[in-house]
Amino acid sequence: MRVVVCFPGCLLTLRIFAGLLSFASGFYLPGLAPVSFCEPGKDEQVPDCRSEIELFVNRLDSVESVLPYEYTAFDFCSAPSEKRPSENLGQVLFGERIEPSPYKFKFRVNEECSHVCTKNYNTEKQEEKIKLDFLKKGMLLNYQHHWIVDNMPVTWCYEVEASQKFCNPGFPIGCYVTEASQPKDACVVNTDFNARDTFYLFNHVDITIFYHVVENEAAGARLVTAKMQPRSFKHTNSDHPDCTGEPMGINNKFTGELKVAYTYSVKFVEDKNIRWASRWDYILESMPHTNIQWFSIMNSLVIVLFLSGMVAMIMLRTLHKDIARYNQMDSVEDAQEEFGWKLVHGDVFRPPRKGMLLSVFLGSGTQIFIMTFVTLFFACLGFLSPANRGALMTCAVVLWVLLGTPAGYVAARFYKSFGGEKWKTNVLLTAFLCPGVVFADFFLMNLILWGEGSSAAMPFGTLVAILALWFCISVPLTFIGAYFGFKRSAIEHPVRTNQIPRQIPEQSFYTRPLPGIIMGGILPFGCIFIQLFFILNSIWSHQMYYMFGFLFLVFIILVITCSEATILLCYFHLCAEDYHWQWRSFLTSGFTAIYFLVYAIHYFYSKLQISGMASTILYFGYTMIMALIFFLFTGTIGFFACFWFVTKIYSVVKVD
Repeated sequence: MRVVVCFPGCLLTLRIFAGLLSFASGFYLPGLAPVSFCEPGKDEQVPDCRSEIELFVNRLDSVESVLPYEYTAFDFCSAPSEKRPSENLGQVLFGERIEPSPYKFKFRVNEECSHVCTKNYNTEKQEEKIKLDFLKKGMLLNYQHHWIVDNMPVTWCYEVEASQKFCNPGFPIGCYVTEASQPKDACVVNTDFNARDTFYLFNHVDITIFYHVVENEAAGARLVTAKMQPRSFKHTNSDHPDCTGEPMGINNKFTGELKVAYTYSVKFVEDKNIRWASRWDYILESMPHTNIQWFSIMNSLVIVLFLSGMVAMIMLRTLHKDIARYNQMDSVEDAQEEFGWKLVHGDVFRPPRKGMLLSVFLGSGTQIFIMTFVTLFFACLGFLSPANRGALMTCAVVLWVLLGTPAGYVAARFYKSFGGEKWKTNVLLTAFLCPGVVFADFFLMNLILWGEGSSAAMPFGTLVAILALWFCISVPLTFIGAYFGFKRSAIEHPVRTNQIPRQIPEQSFYTRPLPGIIMGGILPFGCIFIQLFFILNSIWSHQMYYMFGFLFLVFIILVITCSEATILLCYFHLCAEDYHWQWRSFLTSGFTAIYFLVYAIHYFYSKLQISGMASTILYFGYTMIMALIFFLFTGTIGFFACFWFVTKIYSVVKVD
């Protein structure tokens, strides 16, 4: 399958990868192979060719609420008890609930105003009144349907600013006109939606399915696009609807009996221009973010070039002169005149306070770093494209579970070099501290979702499965890594550590710990904040994220920026004769997570329309998980960069 979108930086890797697969006649990702469709009657003559097209429905979500709900929660037309398609771990974690629908089509068989079902509501009956009120709540909060045909979203395309067409992979349940006759959300598309304090239900859809006839490759045709237009009709005869007349309005104070007939029309159109491999492109191209992405990349590259120039100047000029001068000091008198970072050579590798906690953070950070790198690399190759639902989260979770060994190894190795002896405590904390905090937060959020009846609430069986992955795979692998880490000899430092700690002189404002840590996170955050906007949009505004090539490049830039900013500040602090660099290097880079948290709060109040206590708690609960992961990730990068820098500069200085 051709990759939907890939940044040019990935092209070389893709060509190599494609070359390795060139011996195969065709290559498709598992579950993403094309399906051929034939007209009724021909499907029996042609093998592997279907005539029936199934439409699946997914959970409904809203930009005004963090709580998604299953399709059946809103009392829509449901299919007879059919087997639901299996969902992977990533889909379950994201709250996706795909199930069959009563909408069934035959290939190239057009239908006009087909009746699906009729729902009856009587406000005098409590159960039916609750269902109708919940439907109204869904329209008020602009909950969106998400339909799927041939593993492809059914899109609602409409014009936005500057006559540009935007294709939304979802469409609303309905809309609401306020008491002040102010139409909300989708009510602006039709002037007939004008009654005060009234809900308008989209109970009819016009579906257009575009197909491409495959020549010289396989029999039948392939579906390349599915578009729809939601409509509202108050059918005069709900048992035999004709899809004409005024819209289906439901007054907010309505009492009595109400009949709602759901209908659809479908037509098939041949499109010779769109190929199956590029059928997602029209959705992605309608999202005008590419220019902003390039601006973000250029902004980040300028920061990287600035930092690289500063580091190069320090390494090539200042450090080179320092090292040459220090190595020429032969007499005792010269040695007594030492100044700068050379003075603290006997203390620079002194074990830090709370070395146990730092080593545990480094182990967990290493685990997250490798997981992120591998996940983004596979996403850049197209394996984790939007068509492969839930694959991104599944890949990340599986990698995290399997990377327990490097986490245990790194934590044990550094804890031993810090002079620690409580190796059992170190292993247990590495295996349980950070994952335990994340799981506890996640479990509390899940309890809220359970209480609200949301589809995002993880089933008890899935929770048990995650705990089994953690305790039965990740924890033993962490113990194995820790065993090899403690078995190896401690890290040899280039200089000896004095028995008596050197007194640190009084520091200026800029070389004190807190100002340096606060300043250190600004530049790394400046490299990612534009990309962060699109990631948060993808998570909370339910927009499709597909620019993994950009994200992979931003990831590389972030690693370089964190490393260089930490090295710069580390050098300045050493020159000020402050040798407590271990925690400072971790916190300097890790402080980027605090800026991320501040930005997430700003995003909540300025970009989202989320209402309700439960949704607010869920937003900040999940944001805290992301901030903790980001803190460990960036902090580990800063520590390793500073550790390499300190080891390098003191290894080339003669010390008596």
